[in-house]
Amino acid sequence: MATLRVIDSDGHVQERDADIRPHLEEPYCKRRGSLLPGDEWDSSMYGTLGLRVSDVAMRLRDMDKETIDTSVLFPTSAFHMSRLTEKDYAAAYCRAYNDWIAEHCKASPRIKGVALVPFQNVAAAVEEVNRAVTKLGLAGIAIASFGMKEHLGKPEFWPIYEEIQRLNVPLLVHNSRQGPAGEIRYDTFLFKHTIGRPIETLIDCAALMYGGVPEQFPKLRIAFLECGAGWVPYWMDRMDEEWEKRKSEAPLLKAKPSEYMARGNWFYAAEPEEATLPFVLDRVGEDVIVFASDYPHWDGNFPYMVSTLKDRKDISESAKNKILSANAMRLYGWDS
Repeated sequence: MATLRVIDSDGHVQERDADIRPHLEEPYCKRRGSLLPGDEWDSSMYGTLGLRVSDVAMRLRDMDKETIDTSVLFPTSAFHMSRLTEKDYAAAYCRAYNDWIAEHCKASPRIKGVALVPFQNVAAAVEEVNRAVTKLGLAGIAIASFGMKEHLGKPEFWPIYEEIQRLNVPLLVHNSRQGPAGEIRYDTFLFKHTIGRPIETLIDCAALMYGGVPEQFPKLRIAFLECGAGWVPYWMDRMDEEWEKRKSEAPLLKAKPSEYMARGNWFYAAEPEEATLPFVLDRVGEDVIVFASDYPHWDGNFPYMVSTLKDRKDISESAKNKILSANAMRLYGWDS
């Protein structure tokens, strides 16, 4: 029997300004201070949570400990580029980040980078999708929408989705604790992190759905990452109930939202220990759930994430294998 190729659909780099600045073009490389808006919260809890990955060699050693063969790498702080208001600078920052992550991933074929594009500047975003995929070889287009002025379902973003679909790479919706949902009511990181991430994911899912994106771009693969998968059945039912009563407000949809969510090209990242995972699999099927470690962030239970999933007795071996490998292969287009 062939050895299972374990794919981590959502790992992270810990990029710094010092990494990105050398790739920034003039005059943006001369900006003073931080390249992006900051984050006032201490997610590491005074340095007690999470890891600091010093180099690729450390990452590969830790991947070996987890028996992970391939890890797809997302930004950490660079997601704050969605908060930039200067359109040309947002485009320049994305180009610089993409150049850096492409160079970073040359160190090993086991790590694959994803691109950022400036949704603030649609024309530049379309160009950068093409460059990132065809010139840099990046594995998909990531978006964290928390800083955006418009929701992801707006037709103004359709040229971006059209190019992503044409190039046969995924749109990777990866949210953060950032965002407007209840912002002024958070008084601890615990409160903010618990609420912010799932709320932003629900907003993005509903925006893409009600905006008609799955109907307009039927071959576009979309993944929702960083929030587990337990929300999916609830949101399927919730959107169906609302849509049934107000179909005129989502005129492009020709089927229930839940039907689009289970058709096979929307994917959802699961956490290995999620108690609701069997129910999620029953609702959406075995073919759209992917494994995500979030390494080296503190959310994951390194180095026991893969073994936690493999040791579960309430999930079939077939489902485990798909979650750990085959589904990610299909998400990223590596199965053809």
